[in-house]
Amino acid sequence: MQASSPSRPIVSLSGVAKHYGKVAALQQVDFELFPGEVMGLFGHNGAGKTTIMKLVLGIIPPSDGQVKVFGQDPLSKQAFEARKQVGYLPENVSFYDQLTGREVLRYFARLKSVPKQAFEQLLQQVGLTHAMDRQVKTYSKGMRQRLGLAQAFLGSPKLLLLDEPTVGLDPIATQEFYASVDKLKSAGASIILCSHVLPGVEQHIDRALIISGGRLLAKGSLSELRQQAKLPVAIKTQGLNGALKQDARFTPYLIAPDQLLVPEQEKLAIIRQLVELDQLGDIRVEPADLERVYQHYLGQGTGASSPDASHQGGPTQ
Repeated sequence: MQASSPSRPIVSLSGVAKHYGKVAALQQVDFELFPGEVMGLFGHNGAGKTTIMKLVLGIIPPSDGQVKVFGQDPLSKQAFEARKQVGYLPENVSFYDQLTGREVLRYFARLKSVPKQAFEQLLQQVGLTHAMDRQVKTYSKGMRQRLGLAQAFLGSPKLLLLDEPTVGLDPIATQEFYASVDKLKSAGASIILCSHVLPGVEQHIDRALIISGGRLLAKGSLSELRQQAKLPVAIKTQGLNGALKQDARFTPYLIAPDQLLVPEQEKLAIIRQLVELDQLGDIRVEPADLERVYQHYLGQGTGASSPDASHQGGPTQ
């Protein structure tokens, strides 16, 4: 199986459904992941995120539709060699408790033909150098998660699947994790980042997929999803000292003494009126963040008219 050219998707799902008896885990899911793109996969527990991961990994077959990874069916014999190009962090990491962190990573490094020096650098990168000769049974949840990240990063994978990667990580470790994700993306890796923890994610992804009950509710870049949702923007001011609530032009939008919530189509008109105020010291416009966008589409549920807010072609930068 050959790696895809830059014009071809690394991962594609077309009309994919997955059923367990009468239970539909996924229903008619379509998306593509391109080289160097980070895609956020968002939904509550049980939405179908992990099922998508398993389909891409070739752990389970689809009930309907087609899954392609590097242009091949991940269940085919031809896909075996390309698995060395894939890194995976499951939601619940599990290792042999009697092994040390170094031994665990050495085992996975051998499977991927990764040299010793490279995996020891990864232990340092995830902050486990001090504990690499301790048995895994002595590790905290956060340390096990760091070891799982090191395992997923082995061999600089071209495709990285991360299922709830920041669970158990402290704020500093979370920042370091996203720095590693950004570095892999810069090197051309394609990444699917699955999470229900939204704060801190949006600046690291190119596109988002929002799913609920096995259905794809929306997909596209954050700006595209905002535009489709027509969510209002927040306008924060400084220096007005309560003047907004005394001005009838602004009171319909007032949500705090110094803050307005304004429909996108009225934003420029309101800003022009604000800059005419002598007391105004500063003004900041904040579009809807990922969490508000997510809640909007989740509230729409299966009533979303069209899940595709993205343009055709390669990744949105």
